[in-house]
Amino acid sequence: MIIYNTADFVIKEPTAVTLGNFDGIHLGHQKLIETIKNNTSGLKTVVFSFYPHPVAFFGQKGQFKTMLDYNEKCFVLSHMDIDYLVQYPFTKEFSSLSPEEFVDYIVEKVNCKMLVVGENYNFGKGRAGNYETLKQLGEKRGIEVIAIPSVSYRDMRVSSTRIRGLIDCGRLNDAIPMLKKPYFIISKVVQGERRGRKMDFPTINLIPSDEKLLPADGVYVSLVNVRGVVYRGVTNVGNNPTFDSNVRTVETHIIDFDGDIYGEDVLVGFYDWLRTEQKFSSMDELREQLARDKQMAMTFEFPYLNFENKFGR
Repeated sequence: MIIYNTADFVIKEPTAVTLGNFDGIHLGHQKLIETIKNNTSGLKTVVFSFYPHPVAFFGQKGQFKTMLDYNEKCFVLSHMDIDYLVQYPFTKEFSSLSPEEFVDYIVEKVNCKMLVVGENYNFGKGRAGNYETLKQLGEKRGIEVIAIPSVSYRDMRVSSTRIRGLIDCGRLNDAIPMLKKPYFIISKVVQGERRGRKMDFPTINLIPSDEKLLPADGVYVSLVNVRGVVYRGVTNVGNNPTFDSNVRTVETHIIDFDGDIYGEDVLVGFYDWLRTEQKFSSMDELREQLARDKQMAMTFEFPYLNFENKFGR
């Protein structure tokens, strides 16, 4: 997959394009991508997305969090047999394009012959354009425009907003079926306080990007991909109240793993919420609870296990 993250590019080959923010790459996004991949004209496939997310661009800096940061989105799409990923720089000037200018720009940049969007897609200045606008503009420019109906789960529309809300509440069990993969982070392992090692529960410490939405504070069953090998884990998100920390961190105990991976990227997939963070009265009390957490993680039956295997590095 070729990735463009600049406005300075042109794809000359005829293409099938899908447009959107693709935050989470959930079931609805997957349907859009499958549609362009199934084109019968031999067109090159393009996922045309934006960075930063338009909501983050127009909102207060740091308040809006995404399910996939820049690198994670590239990571997932690189395994979906797409020819090109465009992470187009979202600017005030770009947001000011009229619907007509927007379509002309897409045609100029990616030689679009087939355009696939969700049925509720809006674009252009003031979100003035919609599917009907695209269809009319496409007819004039020789573009086949296809609108894909919304995907539902449990009689409700699958959307990034809905899934973000579930993750923010720690309801990973409800979010995972709509993502068809675990909610995950990719981050480098950094030095920590080494408290876990003193209790025979060593942990890796991760610092996700500032734009990343983390699950609600608590302890989760997880899977950890280290160098392409998948391990069970227990992951804590929060401030470590037992040690009076005021810094929100992500720490994972990797079961049956012992190695030095400082500075390496790992993938941690969150699967199930185990408990809230607690302030324990002693190290012994904490150690006993960690042992119970570990036992639950060792017996947990993981859905979508192949995700981490497939996306091993």
